[in-house]
Amino acid sequence: MYIDAISDLLLDSNIKKNIHVLDIGTGATCIYPLLGYSKYQWNFTATDVDKTSLKNAQVIIDKNKLNSCISLRFQKDASHVFNGIIQSEDLFSVSMCNPPFYKSESEANQATKRKLKGLGKLEKEVTRNFSGNSNELWYPGGEKAFLHNYLYQSSLYKSNCFWFTTLVSQKEYIKSMKTSLKKLNANKIKVLDISLGNKKVRVVAWTFLTQAEQNSWSR
Repeated sequence: MYIDAISDLLLDSNIKKNIHVLDIGTGATCIYPLLGYSKYQWNFTATDVDKTSLKNAQVIIDKNKLNSCISLRFQKDASHVFNGIIQSEDLFSVSMCNPPFYKSESEANQATKRKLKGLGKLEKEVTRNFSGNSNELWYPGGEKAFLHNYLYQSSLYKSNCFWFTTLVSQKEYIKSMKTSLKKLNANKIKVLDISLGNKKVRVVAWTFLTQAEQNSWSR
């Protein structure tokens, strides 16, 4: 599980207290903050580009009395990941993200039709059998475009976050991500293999902090 992979990453970096996680694209259920707090008592700042999703997430947070542990921030510009979200004084132990998979809403709909057909449930109207708004499922250029935008924008906030991480569904994207991160002067890059049900995915993690900065952070 993604949350557990992050826990291992933080422990390996000797980050054991005052953990604050930035969840990019938390969605209507804010599932990662809920899991992260329940299992590890981490604090979260969760973001989304969809106000309706955030409104629903806030209802869940209020119901579970987690306002002191989970806060929400609205990203008003979908082309940005961190700009308008990270403030100069913010210090995050780690960022996490489950990126959109598809290049367009049409592509997402076609994928759902194929899935429904495989399940013997062809319908006139496409009904997604998974939660998520369209903005959570597609991004212009698809997953690869989103990932490289995420990499670049992380380089603009090098000192605000110890580890930047993201799920990566396609193994072939790893090579180009490593190349881009080296050009952006990432100091350390890790690839963690995890399982999501029957699917094998990867978490790519990187930091721009020098070893001295990392040691100072973990004290």
